[in-house]
This record gives sequence, C-alpha cells and structure tokens, in this order.
Amino acid sequence: MSNDLQTLAWNGLWKNNPALVQLLGLCPLLAVSGTVINALGLGLATLFVLVGSNLSVSLIRNHVADHLRLPAFVLIIAAFTTCVELLMQAFAYSLYQVLGLFIPLIVTNCAILGRADGFARKNTPWPAVVDGFMMGIGFLMVLVALGAVREVLGLGSLLDGAHLLFGEVARDWRIQVLPEAYPGVLIAILPPGAFILLGFLIAGKQALDSRQKRLNQVQVVAGSKRVRVTGEVS
Repeated sequence: MSNDLQTLAWNGLWKNNPALVQLLGLCPLLAVSGTVINALGLGLATLFVLVGSNLSVSLIRNHVADHLRLPAFVLIIAAFTTCVELLMQAFAYSLYQVLGLFIPLIVTNCAILGRADGFARKNTPWPAVVDGFMMGIGFLMVLVALGAVREVLGLGSLLDGAHLLFGEVARDWRIQVLPEAYPGVLIAILPPGAFILLGFLIAGKQALDSRQKRLNQVQVVAGSKRVRVTGEVS
C-alpha cells in the first residue's frame, strides 16, 4: 500500500475517525448501538453507502456543475440507501424492523455527504473508494465497540439476536458474559448511557494520542546531538 493509501487508512480508522474526531453521525450511533448485532447491521449499511457514493461521486466529478453538485450527491446517497433498504428487507427483515427509521436516515448522515463533497469530488475513483471504505470501517468499529460495552453492561451478554443478521444458523451464537442472574444496568442500553460511554471512548482516544505525542517528543530530544563549538570567531 502506498504512503497516500496508508494515510487514508490511518485517517479513517483513527486520526480523522468520523465518530471519535469529526463527531458525525451521532444520532444513529447513540440510538441503535444497544447491542453488537444492531451496531454491526447499521455499520455495514453505512459502509456500503459510503463506498458506493464515494465511487459514484468521483466518477462524475468532472461532469457536474458546482451549483448542482450537492443535490446530485444527495441523490446518489439516497439511491444507495434505497439499495441497502431493499437488501435488508429481502435478507434481514427482522433486523430492518429493529433498526427502523435509522436505515433511511443514512441519507442525512453528515459523514457520508462530507466525504463525498470534501474528498471524493476532488480525487480519482481508487482513492475515493479507499477513503470511503476506511471511513466506513472506522465508523463501524466505534459502533461495534459501543454496542459491545452497552450490551455487556445492560444485558450481560454478547451477540444477542445474531440470527437477525446472520440467519437461523447464528441463533446459538449468543455468549453469556455475566451470570444469568445479572440484573443489568438499565442506563447502559438507553441513549443517555450511549452518550456517556461515547464520551469515555473519545477521552480514551485523546489520552492515547497525547501519550504518543509525548513519547515522540521524548524520542526527538533523546536522539538530538549536542555540538560543542570552541575557538574564537573574528
């Protein structure tokens, strides 16, 4: 992978993560991340729309007038969102019912429109696809991490309802992390709990970034050489 593609990957996964840094798409992030499966379903849907819209916008970038680009981008995003809705209705209808309104609301996700207008329309298809994929994976990772913590704290389990996404073969995938008698923390599965936990995730990322920055500064200081100058200068 070239340096430019590595930079795109690093930006999407960590440095410019749409959920932890840009703070975009928080409405579905907080609302449907009550379980890992819900989070995974929405994350995959968002990833599909991001990649498809970035590719399409990049392909037409030289053929759309500036005053028409935003309506055109929204139309493209809406088309891919409709494709996701139809696919979910056909293959994961129960999960589609659980996610409800938040699937069509992908159209209004600022992260998707932001990447289309801020990156895809200025770059060729391959970098645009990589950017969309990595931004989508970054968003998906945060969704799944948040869903896992909320599910364990709220229900004491992981992968509850896996059959909604993977079919009947996954009905027994549920993992009971905490004892059956665990009462659960109600706030963890409510939106306020998601907001609090997301704050901890953001704080953790900033702490790691600050620590890495300090380590880099120490390495620079330790690697510097001191030069002693003697003699007179006329």
